[in-house]
Amino acid sequence: MCGVCGCSDGAEEHVHERNHAHAHAHGERAAKLQLRGSSSLKIEQALLNKNQRFAEQNRAFLAARSCLAINLMGSPGAGKTALLEAIVRRAPELQLLVLEGDQATERDAERIRKAGCRALQINTGTGCHLDAHAVGHGLATFAPEPGSLIVFENVGNLVCPALFDLGESARVVVLSVTEGDDKPLKYPHMFRACNVLVLNKLDLLPYVDFDLQRATDYATQLKPGLEVFAVSATRGDGLDSLSNWFRSRGAAR
Repeated sequence: MCGVCGCSDGAEEHVHERNHAHAHAHGERAAKLQLRGSSSLKIEQALLNKNQRFAEQNRAFLAARSCLAINLMGSPGAGKTALLEAIVRRAPELQLLVLEGDQATERDAERIRKAGCRALQINTGTGCHLDAHAVGHGLATFAPEPGSLIVFENVGNLVCPALFDLGESARVVVLSVTEGDDKPLKYPHMFRACNVLVLNKLDLLPYVDFDLQRATDYATQLKPGLEVFAVSATRGDGLDSLSNWFRSRGAAR
């Protein structure tokens, strides 16, 4: 439910497990923000505050089980799922679980399962991001083992996902070289909100106009101290370093 963009109006959210056993997390109907001025802002803030309460519940749920969560964000096609597939295969010792967010289909969850990791799918319908209420239902369905590292792969979008805390301990944004090196300037809130930037699809650099240093500079000016990894999920460049970052999150529990 998004009070900022008005998505998920009347939509259901579905949490799917393997073999189509599923739990339904029915999102409340989003308020139609037809008001103007301060009334609209008050409704938006109330929705964000409600989401924050669910996020804190998720954080407490995870802490009680000595688990940590990572919110993985980026545009459609940035390579989020491909990165997760590669990390699952490179770091099999991690107790990694993946909660997949998409408007429709279970395709990404199926890909993660084939890579060797348990996955749940949340379909948001018309919703353009995961929210903490739906994620809470997913966590309850997961029933993660103590010490698990859980990745929330958010719906592909560089706007709304950055506004909604899900109960994660770290945020990662994936930017592919096919998207343009000016994206941090165009979507500053996303890059300010993240702890890690992954510049993906290095194998395509010879074919696109993308300056790695310029993209890095734009992002780190917005978020000093931002960790940056340059990788190719398909060719393998930089994946050892990124996998080690995921290992470090697992060790931080």
